[in-house]
Amino acid sequence: MKALEGVKILDFTHVQSGPTCTQLLAWLGADVIKVERPGVGDATRQQLQDIEGVDSLYFTMLNHNKRSITLDSKNKEGKEVLERLVKTCDILVENFAPGALDRMGLTWARIQELNPRMIYASVKGFGPGPYEDCKVYENVAQCTGGSASTTGFDDGPPVVTGAQIGDSGTGLHLAFGIVAALYHREKSGRGQRVQAAMQDGVLNLCRVKLRDQQRLAHGPLTEYPQYPDEEFGEAVPRAGNASGGGQPGWILKCKGWETDPNAYTYFITQAAVWSKICEVIGKPEWITDPDYATPKARLPKLKSIFDTIEQWTMTKTKFEVMDTFNPLNVPCGPILSMKELAEEPSLRKTGTIVEVDHPERGTYLTVGMPVKLSDSPAEVKRSPLLGEHTDEILTSVLGYDAAEVERIRASGAIGAAPASKAAE
Repeated sequence: MKALEGVKILDFTHVQSGPTCTQLLAWLGADVIKVERPGVGDATRQQLQDIEGVDSLYFTMLNHNKRSITLDSKNKEGKEVLERLVKTCDILVENFAPGALDRMGLTWARIQELNPRMIYASVKGFGPGPYEDCKVYENVAQCTGGSASTTGFDDGPPVVTGAQIGDSGTGLHLAFGIVAALYHREKSGRGQRVQAAMQDGVLNLCRVKLRDQQRLAHGPLTEYPQYPDEEFGEAVPRAGNASGGGQPGWILKCKGWETDPNAYTYFITQAAVWSKICEVIGKPEWITDPDYATPKARLPKLKSIFDTIEQWTMTKTKFEVMDTFNPLNVPCGPILSMKELAEEPSLRKTGTIVEVDHPERGTYLTVGMPVKLSDSPAEVKRSPLLGEHTDEILTSVLGYDAAEVERIRASGAIGAAPASKAAE
């Protein structure tokens, strides 16, 4: 049995943050009904297209396991269908600009009137405050949530990360909130509003930097590369590749770095395995030398220590470094490119990377469910074609008969008749 089997979600999301949330819930077994504009659909269907006239990977990789209904909410018949969906579903998820659903007539008060058990979940850029009405995208969230100011090297500008912590990260947070609200509803019988602000989500992921901001008041941040030669300012600086924890770490060159931009490894000089590191890199004297024997003594010399370790790693491939140090419990890991990850057999075996067949695109790779449940395995199914399930939802979910479906179609509320359903 799927973990969320029987839960119906009315999906008013688009682009990335909202679809990330609803896709996770769909993988867990929820029936996600994606509402799209007739003839247009989610904007990402056409963004970054690599095959003309076919849904983009941007769309397909964020909308697996969902059903698509096309609906014009401004149409009288369309509004009737929409309100019937609200009455039928358990959860409504949206990431529109502030006030968009209110303008559709779906205020929180109206939703509670139609369905007191409805959970109304939203992604917003900011929480209540001076910027709550501002539109936010991925990199804006990274910048306003503290990530960019603490990423990069201190002699360069702020840098955004390649991980979509603003969009997909907030979608993850919202999914967690929805599941909590579902659990609460089992006890209270009532729905509630759930909101995840992108700024808040990024800041949550940057909590160690807020930790360091407070530590600054009590002296320099000794694990940062600025120590001991540079002055610390009033705010947490960019730390390059330094570890966010108490164990010093850095990215080091490996064999082939001259031509391969990813021939690097991340290496942590954990205190518990310091002697093993010294033996492997040919510096056994460091084990007992008082200038190197303790973590405190090593702190002012971290740059030269990593330079010395790098002289050894440059003689090995990044995988040879891993093969040497992993059995010694030394924390390290190769810098893996997207090509290497896509081709990694173990990720295919666990379902972390999945091959999906699409009726128009053919086969493509996607990221599968990142959380594995022992009794509720996730199955990744293809994304829906635009409006593919309109008639199916109207009849099997909402109970309209064939004549009523034709009446609704004639009104223009659901657009033209969909093409024949693609083979599953």
